[in-house]
Amino acid sequence: MRGERESRERIVREAEAFAVAELSQDRTGHDAEHVRRVARMAARLAAEEGADADVCAVAAWLHDAADEKLNESKESGLRRVEEWLRRQPMAERDQAHILEIIATMSYNAGANPPMRTLEGKVVQDADRLDAVGAIGIARTFVYAGWRGDLMYDPHLPPREQMTPGEYRRGPSTAINHFHEKLLKLRDRMNTAAARRIAEERHAYMVRYLERFLREWEGLD
Repeated sequence: MRGERESRERIVREAEAFAVAELSQDRTGHDAEHVRRVARMAARLAAEEGADADVCAVAAWLHDAADEKLNESKESGLRRVEEWLRRQPMAERDQAHILEIIATMSYNAGANPPMRTLEGKVVQDADRLDAVGAIGIARTFVYAGWRGDLMYDPHLPPREQMTPGEYRRGPSTAINHFHEKLLKLRDRMNTAAARRIAEERHAYMVRYLERFLREWEGLD
């Protein structure tokens, strides 16, 4: 049992090293520190919810290495992660489980099906929690700048309905992104632990947006 424990811990460390190497130059807000925060939160949620901590850790570290925003396509990103997993002394069922989590956890304009497993729910919640609150606000403006989107355009309303392709590539602004995604995440959390954390972070974003618009109009 000790040998198995040490092997699983080594795989988690290797996943961390792989993710850091892959994402160290990212400028979209999906950088190595993002996945580090997601891994920390996943560990916290896994402990509270009783999920497999090692599966959660590896999936958390690897989730953005396969993201379609950072690869030629979602499929090519998943192939790279799958090739890495195959080189690890890990049970095939765990490898398949991690790939399933990574393949289905993104927001994708709200089009992806619910996560099937507790570990998937934990990792998805950890990722979504990093998109809300104070850090979520900062990441929104980093991503908008990288895309070349405006900070705000009062003549461009938030999109209510959109396909995944429109969500990725259609016209938007940093402020619209709150309405198109971030303010919806509180009600899409899977676990009780994440819902509790998301509640305050959601309220913080609402207060921020109210302040932003008052300053925009010269009222504060």
